[in-house]
Amino acid sequence: MPHEGSPRARVVGHRVVYDGKVLALHVDEVEEPGGVRATREVVRQRGSVAALALSADDRVVLVRQYRYAVDGALWELPAGRLDPGETPEQGARRELVEEVGLEAETMEPLAVFYTTPGFCDELMHVFRATALRQVPPRPEDDERIEARWFGLDEAMGMIERGEIREGKTLVALLREHALRAGRG
Repeated sequence: MPHEGSPRARVVGHRVVYDGKVLALHVDEVEEPGGVRATREVVRQRGSVAALALSADDRVVLVRQYRYAVDGALWELPAGRLDPGETPEQGARRELVEEVGLEAETMEPLAVFYTTPGFCDELMHVFRATALRQVPPRPEDDERIEARWFGLDEAMGMIERGEIREGKTLVALLREHALRAGRG
């Protein structure tokens, strides 16, 4: 999805190398603005959502789960990919229920960003979820999730110590911190 108003590349050749459940890999021969000719490998993904769920006493729920790509367990926001036909808010609400068993009365957009635009078109939508109500969680069959509540200051300390290293979670927590400090 090109940025509105930006010059566009001209695709000279295109092939799909892989088309799977989560992503597709395209290899394109392009002429980019400014005349640069190149081969570009692009991961296509339909978009993702995440929820910064905040309790009435300013605690945030994070989930810890194993991530094969980095061969380790990471603390993250409840999140996932958009389902076909789903709006970002609907997806964030679904993920919040599935992963941590929470429904939010209020969902406010917090950030929208490309996760890794050097090779991927994934657009991440992050929401602030408040006025929470507990419901039974519905994790997917392949998810093994540990959910835990942290104070916002505690989560910021985890960032400083390198205990939170996952992008959407960093963006959301730093954005929330900036908003509260009047810098957002």
